[in-house]
Amino acid sequence: MKKIQGANTAIVTPMRDGKVDEEGFTNLINFQIDSGIHGLVPCGTTGESATLDFDEHKRVIELTVKIVDGRVPVIAGTGANNTLEAIELTESAKASGADAVLSVVPYYNKPSQEGLYQHFKTIVETVDIPMVLYNVPSRTVTNMLPATVARLAELPNVIGIKEASGSLNQVSEIIRCCPDNFIVLSGDDFTCMATVLVGGSGVISVTSNVEPRGMADMMEAALAGDLAGANEIHYRLFGLMGTMFCYPSPAPAKKGLQMMGKIATAEVRLPMTEMDEASIDKLTAEMKTVGLL
Repeated sequence: MKKIQGANTAIVTPMRDGKVDEEGFTNLINFQIDSGIHGLVPCGTTGESATLDFDEHKRVIELTVKIVDGRVPVIAGTGANNTLEAIELTESAKASGADAVLSVVPYYNKPSQEGLYQHFKTIVETVDIPMVLYNVPSRTVTNMLPATVARLAELPNVIGIKEASGSLNQVSEIIRCCPDNFIVLSGDDFTCMATVLVGGSGVISVTSNVEPRGMADMMEAALAGDLAGANEIHYRLFGLMGTMFCYPSPAPAKKGLQMMGKIATAEVRLPMTEMDEASIDKLTAEMKTVGLL
């Protein structure tokens, strides 16, 4: 399996007239790889997985694998709040040739820690593909605790976690109690440098949609122990990281890419909506500050 570390983009799913824009997606993937990104994550939250139907979801992963053609790892989002649906999506991702899958804590259901363990255990015992867990309590309500992560880390094929609690205490506890080869990726751009410096492996990033080179450079510096270099990039991009969430994501990432000429439209699928003018003004100003416009 290709090594998963550094900056991995939670890539948006370009849309046009209500449908996935496959040509735009192809161009976007090539832009990411040409800019030095270390990996791609299709059909994550930023890829609007919650509003893609099953056929679209499977097609986006299949298309990503085809376009990437082995150049970087593809970590396919296959999570669901229904274990059987998560298995179906995971089976499809494996058939498409994804290097690994990203599986989110079941949302809405509010399972117990034992329920979380059994959910992920059932998936990895059913489908033989490396899995990165995804803990994002701000969206799922349930917080997967480090002790549960440590139990899951003992299972074959559970190779890591995208930890998006925003808590460095929780990140540190996961690193402390899991095997040395367990991959811990920040799920929050603003904590990614610090996550690497306490022993993490990188980030699954929203900001890298519009600034893949900068995020890749920051992660490379942090992984090499270049604190000054990583700090410089962190603070240069810190405002942009915040602006990516000045309006419900992924609208800012899509609008930024449209303004850069990387995708044709900033279209999102309901219940998400495109940015309002005040938010667009904030995004435009910050993108100009960092030299993207």
